[in-house]
Amino acid sequence: MGISEAEAAVMEVLWRGAPRSAEEILEAVGADRDWREGTVKSLLNRLLKKKAIRAERDGRRYLYTPLIAREAYVSQESKGLLDRLFDGRVAPLVAHFSEQRKLSRRDIAELKRLIEELDDERG
Repeated sequence: MGISEAEAAVMEVLWRGAPRSAEEILEAVGADRDWREGTVKSLLNRLLKKKAIRAERDGRRYLYTPLIAREAYVSQESKGLLDRLFDGRVAPLVAHFSEQRKLSRRDIAELKRLIEELDDERG
């Protein structure tokens, strides 16, 4: 679908609670990003064209609701990242992050647990 970083910020607000008006979305993200109402409305229009959200009239305003689940978006973005940068392989991704950022003991323990679970499922 190709959702930009700015559009994803709007989607995050909607995933946390929908339906929401443009004003409510602006209130949730506008100050952090120095956005104005026009910016939010432009992003909402782009998301409507992409069929990522729907708009429902509520008196003089519109209420927006996501049409795609956050999990589906994260899955699509993760797969795209893996395919583009790591030839679809997870191990080089983990190696890259371990080189760039020090993995905590907790991170390592979670990775070990995940590997054990995967190994049990396939064994």
